Amino acid sequence: MQQTSSAPLLTPSDADLAARMVARDRAAFEQIYDRYSGKALGLIIRILNDRGVSEEVLQEAFWRVWQRAETFDANRASFASWLFSIVHHCAIDELRKQRSRTAPTVEVDAPDGEALAIPDPNIDVAESAWANLQGDQVKRALAQLPEAQRAVIMLAYYGGYTRQEIAARLNEPIGTVHTRARLGLLKLRDLLSNLQS
Repeated sequence: MQQTSSAPLLTPSDADLAARMVARDRAAFEQIYDRYSGKALGLIIRILNDRGVSEEVLQEAFWRVWQRAETFDANRASFASWLFSIVHHCAIDELRKQRSRTAPTVEVDAPDGEALAIPDPNIDVAESAWANLQGDQVKRALAQLPEAQRAVIMLAYYGGYTRQEIAARLNEPIGTVHTRARLGLLKLRDLLSNLQS
C-alpha cells in the first residue's frame, strides 16, 4: 500500500497577494479582505464609535486598497502598514465629514491647518503598531506616555484633529503640539520595542 504525502498548503504572503491584486486578481483581493477586514473594522470603530458607519467606511477603504494596489511599495512600508494607513485615512475623513455637518466651519490657513502627521512618515510607529495588531501592547504603551504627549497623539490619531485644532483644544502653541507628538511617537516606539522583545 503506497502512502501519498500531501505537502502543506502555503499561505501566500501579503506581498504575493499585493502583486496579484495589481494584476487584478480578485481572489487575491478576497484573501487580503479576509485577512485584514476584521481588525480594520475594529480600528475604524475605535475612531468613529459607530458600527454601521464603520462598516461603510471599511468597504470604502478596501475599495481604495483594490484601486490603488499598484501604489504599494514594499521598500517603503510593509503591506499591512500601507493598508492600515488607507483604513485610518478613510476613518479620519469620515470623522471630519461628520464634524463639518455638525459644527460651524472654521477657516484655517496652511500650513497650520494641515493634518498633524500621525503617523509621522519618518517614524513608522503608529502604522507599525496597528499593522502588527498589538492592540493591548499599544494601549499599555500609550498609558506610559506623559499625559501631554498621550493627549496630542490620541487627538490626532483617533480624533483626526489638525495641529491648529489640537493647539486650540489644549490651549498650547502649535510648535508645542508638534514637539509633543514627535517626542511621544519616539517614546512609543521604544516602549513597543520593549514590550515585543
